[in-house]
Amino acid sequence: MMQPRTAIFDLDGTLVDSARDLMGTLNFILAREGLPALPVERAQSLLGAGARALLERGFAECGQTVEPARMDVLYRDFLDYYGEHLADETVAFDGVEEALQTLKSRGWLLGICTNKVTEHSVRLIEALKLTPYFSAICGRDAFAWFKPDPRHLTLSIEAAGGDPTHAVMVGDSKTDIDTALRAGLPSVCVDFGYTDIPATQLGATHVISHFDQLISAIDAITGLTAQPALSK
Repeated sequence: MMQPRTAIFDLDGTLVDSARDLMGTLNFILAREGLPALPVERAQSLLGAGARALLERGFAECGQTVEPARMDVLYRDFLDYYGEHLADETVAFDGVEEALQTLKSRGWLLGICTNKVTEHSVRLIEALKLTPYFSAICGRDAFAWFKPDPRHLTLSIEAAGGDPTHAVMVGDSKTDIDTALRAGLPSVCVDFGYTDIPATQLGATHVISHFDQLISAIDAITGLTAQPALSK
């Protein structure tokens, strides 16, 4: 029996445009600390490595260095506030659901590997009504390792019921593509996500500009042509 193929997706900047809610939470913390708000346009260079990194980068943008113990407190406060606002303005990128439907109809296993905490990831996917597509949602706290450690990716594949030798990573940042490279997996990079390094320079197997290009990119990676949908 042929091993099912698996597609593992990053979340923020790949499946969903969450910049306004994440930057809104960062600005809530900055304002509380007496610092100016940062424009949402800064998301491209600030997001992509998880909430703690976002906080550290945000304070650095304001010329502030925060001691680790204080950052621990700010990080917990960030998670608490964000948990109440994670789906205020966040939306799935155009074409996401159609691409997920196509992959599922072909028998692919789908999962999420993100540096967002698992609870928030699950709740966000539920709010966007995308839960039925995914066999596993694995945040930075799901295992002892998180991206760019390749074990976060390979364990996410296994959690989805897949085999890392038959898998593809889809992401938007250096963190995602480095993780795939370290795991020895092919990758697709979207060029509309959160990175200040051009997607074409990250080393992905393929780069796409819209989710309507994902299936052809994955077909090229797997050496497959379009397949008929599975009968129900």
